Amino acid sequence: MSLQAQTTSSANHKPGKSKANRSLERGVEVIRAFRPGASVLGNGEIAERTGLSRSTVTRLTQTLVGCGLLQPEPGTRAYRLAPALLSFAHAMRSGSQILALVAPLMREVSEKHKVNVGLATSDGDEMLYLESIRYNRRPSHRTVVSGQRVPMALTSLGRAYLAVAPEAHRKQLLTHFKALRKGPWETLAREIDQARDAVMTQGYCHASWQPEVLALACPLVYGGSIYVINVSVSSSAPLDTLIDELAPVLTSLKRQVMSVLQTGPNRYRIDSD
Repeated sequence: MSLQAQTTSSANHKPGKSKANRSLERGVEVIRAFRPGASVLGNGEIAERTGLSRSTVTRLTQTLVGCGLLQPEPGTRAYRLAPALLSFAHAMRSGSQILALVAPLMREVSEKHKVNVGLATSDGDEMLYLESIRYNRRPSHRTVVSGQRVPMALTSLGRAYLAVAPEAHRKQLLTHFKALRKGPWETLAREIDQARDAVMTQGYCHASWQPEVLALACPLVYGGSIYVINVSVSSSAPLDTLIDELAPVLTSLKRQVMSVLQTGPNRYRIDSD
């Protein structure tokens, strides 16, 4: 079972209530198997990615085709996601209160300071971008868009999330990351702990998991959910210089975000600092 399915099943199972619907969970796991770079998958590939049996996957893909959520790839025995799924994403984005309130702030900060600004939340063992606005002063070949996932353990987004995640869930994730590591775990574990300390003392953490890209991130708790907002730049400037430059931008943005989340739309301004 994938980490996403384990988390969902654990969260939904309460004493005195029936267990989560496993057929539905498995169907969701099949859909999750499709990613950028893996847009067309056969039953065997889906089984390998999900850990489900080949016979189970075969039944699920047939059902999902019938529901209009998968479509067969012509001339093959493989499938791709059906266009109907796009309407779900559109409904989510257009109905998201946090995006409606926060995206205008993000855009103004991004344009004013010529930095990239992102809003993300957790999805299993990854961070999922809900919005990404990119006005970085230095051209970059890396493009980040809404719906894109990035590693939780390596990024400032993920480490800021881990810093405030419920302790039991945090331990589950760390155990998962340790099991996945092919190299030494101690260095990564130390970096995650340092990021947690930074969030607790400074309100934000930083990470530079790609060459000449620095990102600072801070967690937001809204509506019972944990979100993370970040600012990033692509630059060859010294790390300390970039942190000193970006930290006030991020902390000012967080103040504005928390204010608008508490008071509603049309009651914010961008700080001049």
